[in-house]
Amino acid sequence: MPPRFRLLLAFLAVLIAAVPAAAQESLYTVAGIHVDASGASSTEAYNAAIAQGRGRAFQILYRRLVRQADWARQPVLDAGQLLRLTRGNNIANERRSTTRYTADVTYLFNPDAVARALRAAQIAFSQVTVKRILVIPMSPNVSHGPWSQALLSPAFRDSTVPFTVTAPEDDAALAALKFDAAAWADVSAVAVKYHVAEVGLVQAVYANGRMTVNIRRLGAGETPAAASVDVPMVQTVGTTYPAAAQAAVHAIEDLWKTRNALDFSQRGRLTADVRILSLQQWGDIQIALGGVGNVTGTTVMAMDINFARVQLAYVGGIDQLREALGAAGLSLTNRGGQWSLAKTP
Repeated sequence: MPPRFRLLLAFLAVLIAAVPAAAQESLYTVAGIHVDASGASSTEAYNAAIAQGRGRAFQILYRRLVRQADWARQPVLDAGQLLRLTRGNNIANERRSTTRYTADVTYLFNPDAVARALRAAQIAFSQVTVKRILVIPMSPNVSHGPWSQALLSPAFRDSTVPFTVTAPEDDAALAALKFDAAAWADVSAVAVKYHVAEVGLVQAVYANGRMTVNIRRLGAGETPAAASVDVPMVQTVGTTYPAAAQAAVHAIEDLWKTRNALDFSQRGRLTADVRILSLQQWGDIQIALGGVGNVTGTTVMAMDINFARVQLAYVGGIDQLREALGAAGLSLTNRGGQWSLAKTP
């Protein structure tokens, strides 16, 4: 390898290692925590309020990252341990007196510190910010009425899995859709319309005095996944829909978390080739890699003017790695046993 390429290789290796995990910031930011505490002094009230809110913020973050089945396993952390999980906070609507402090606080958690705490507790969790999906309401077949309106509630705008609900004008194209038999080919056209790569069929069924919500996840080239939850009736079917919609959103979040939850005892390495079209494109790839929580290390093995070979160390399964890279705008493909990494167009 010519000396100039060895120098470039060393420089880029350092640059990759220094890229911050910027893509994780929103996932590890918990906003809108209202705090209100009193103390013997203004400072004491302030410290008590911020500490009070930090525990509530961590519970929100924990439930954001972890499957509902593991919510009861949330680690019990003292004030000092919680403080070490955060890297700061932002304050709005602050009010002080000599003995009382109130504010709305945004807590910024440290992804690495949170990961260490959850690994120590042997709790699998997801570090992937899920891209927006498309939800198709069914009751039991595709329709737009009270069920779709319940799913459109503003309460779900901050769902861990952001989603868009199909519009009434899509119903005709989806009229033949059958929940149990639906495949990606049946929904791909409407998915293209909404610029999504995944679709969730969300079906509410009333029978024998109870309501059941069924979820079916569809993605291109992937095996469908399903989940189901029973919802207690609240007087009538119509008045039960809001609770059923909340159960549906939780089921969607759990289905996607289960797919992405990382088992940190599972580790691997792979070598991938990268075609370098420009320094800008190469820089974009480095930044994207820095934001993928599954990737624990990146080593540049070889480099030429239009080519790089990198080794990725990762945790979890290979499918989870591909999913996380895809969410970061990178595609990982295998042809004849050789991996290739590229920026998604």
